[in-house]
Order: sequence, then C-alpha cells, then structure tokens
Amino acid sequence: METVPVIDIGPFIHGSDADREVVAAKIAHACEEIGFFQITGHGVSEEFIQSVYDASRAFFDLPEEDKEVAAQPAPDQVRGWSAVGKEGLSYSLDEKAPGDLKEKMDMGPFDVPDSDPYFHSDEAGPHFAANVWPSAMPELRPLWESYFAAMSEVSRQVMRIFAVGLGLDIDYFEDKIDRHISMFRVLNYPDQPEAPLAGQLRAGAHSDYGSLTLLRQEQRPGGLQVMTKNDGWMDVPAIPGALVVNIGDLMAEWTNDRWVSTLHRVVNPPREQASDSRRISLVFFHQPNYDAMIECLPTCLAEGEVPKHVAISSGNHLYSKFVKQTTFGQGVSA
Repeated sequence: METVPVIDIGPFIHGSDADREVVAAKIAHACEEIGFFQITGHGVSEEFIQSVYDASRAFFDLPEEDKEVAAQPAPDQVRGWSAVGKEGLSYSLDEKAPGDLKEKMDMGPFDVPDSDPYFHSDEAGPHFAANVWPSAMPELRPLWESYFAAMSEVSRQVMRIFAVGLGLDIDYFEDKIDRHISMFRVLNYPDQPEAPLAGQLRAGAHSDYGSLTLLRQEQRPGGLQVMTKNDGWMDVPAIPGALVVNIGDLMAEWTNDRWVSTLHRVVNPPREQASDSRRISLVFFHQPNYDAMIECLPTCLAEGEVPKHVAISSGNHLYSKFVKQTTFGQGVSA
C-alpha cells in the first residue's frame, strides 16, 4: 500500500452480515499490508471531539506549576502530566535519542470498583492506578472520562471487525477486553523556535504496544509518518471526521505476525514553519485485560507452522515496553 486507506465502518456496526464481511476484509487487508488505516462512520461527533480538543489545549496553556499538580506519580504509572523531553519513544526499541519534543497528559480506566480484588491485586500492578487531575481545571476530568468511554466503544467495535477479518466468531475478543487496561493520552507538540538537537523528533520512531491505537490528529506542520515496506516514510494526512487506527505489537504477536505493527514517528516542522506549528493529538491506546494471554490465534497458524512468539500476558507485555520509554532504557529499580 502506498496510502493509508480510509474505511467507513458504519456498515459493519449497522449493516448486514454481508456488510460486515466486506468491511472486515478491507481492514484485514490493511492490517496485513501496512498496519494502518483510517475509519469514518465510528459514531463519535465532531462537536464532542472539538470540545475535548479545546479543553486539552487550555490545560497545556496553564502555568507549569498548575500542571505539576497532576504530574506523573511514578515511571511505571501511565497517569498525569509529563513535561517536554521527559519521554523517549525510541528507547522502547532500545535505540538512544534525545527526549521527544512533546508534553503529555495521561489517564487510564476510571470508576474502578473498590471492592473487587481483580482491580487491586498484586497481579493488577499499576494498571488500575488512580488518575490524577489538575485542580485548576475541574472541567477536564468529565470531558476526558467521556472521551475514554467513547473510544472504548469504538475500540470494541474495531476488535469485533478484527475477529471477523481473522475468521473468528464476532465476539471472540469480548471476554478478553471487558476489563481492558487502555490509556488515553493527549499530546502537545509545541512550536519549535529553537532548532532540535541532533536526532531529536517530536516523537521518535516506534511501534505501539497494544491491540490497537485510535488517533485524532490535526493537519499542522510536522506530522505523523508511517514506514512503508520499502523503508520509506509516508505522511498520514488528517481526514476530517476520521480516526487513524494502527495495530500494535500485541496484535501482531496475536496473529503470529500475519498482521504488521508498523514503525511510525512524528517529525519536526520545517524550520520556516517552526514558529507556528503547534499540534495537539488525542491518542487512545487500547490494551486487553491484564490477564489476557497473548498467544497465536487458532486461525493464524497454518499446518506445519509453529508460533513465532512466547505466550505473554497483556499486562506484562505493556509494562515491559512502557517502562523503557519513561526511564530512557534504565528500567525501574525494585
């Protein structure tokens, strides 16, 4: 593929079995070829998404001392605010580079039951850690929680499409994602009045970790690029009303690498546009239940083949990847 296809998933959600097969076949083809596609017909209104954008932009415009109230509590907790340069995505691939030119704010699952040990056991680790919020912007929390819920439902529908595309029952993934450990992240890529350091990008080349990612991006200088099979970089344009979807390492492993988790990055703006290049991205990283075992799916192992990956739980898979990028390859001490 020389472009990232745009696919209307409305017929899958609202249509017949035949409609579902058509949509699933298109998405399965994209997952095999490039691991990226864009979806329309997902049902989330532009007005709501814009309200999340506006509030997120206002948060990043707060004084640093107000944002620090919601600072990330620990390197292994994907919660709260981190300043520019405090994360290096290239380290998830064990490649060194200066910290990424972005700041971020993260949240995870909310309304977590207090009395259910599933969410609070040692095995649950930090996956259901409490979210942290800026006291200066009380309106941020309800908006973001609503967005988290909306993207959770879109992700559920995409996982249903994946199931059909892989020749599985449409509900195959339901009991593996009903207590998912997903994350919602808003990224602020500020203007770049000063030239970046050598090798420094807005977001270094990386693949995502989980089952799928939903991205709402802006068309601004210095944007998302995807690596092609010819080892070239291809721009991913912002399509009005569309969400960019890509599969992560976990989904690639689940399919025994039939589907590809593709390297991508966010590049710096051209120097002549660097002073007016601010970019905000809304990113939802969908991750199955922490105890879901990721091992070759039954329809992805041809006769005579063997699984290419050792089985691993979703939670352990995520933890090992994320800590590398927040500690610049140093890990977390016991």
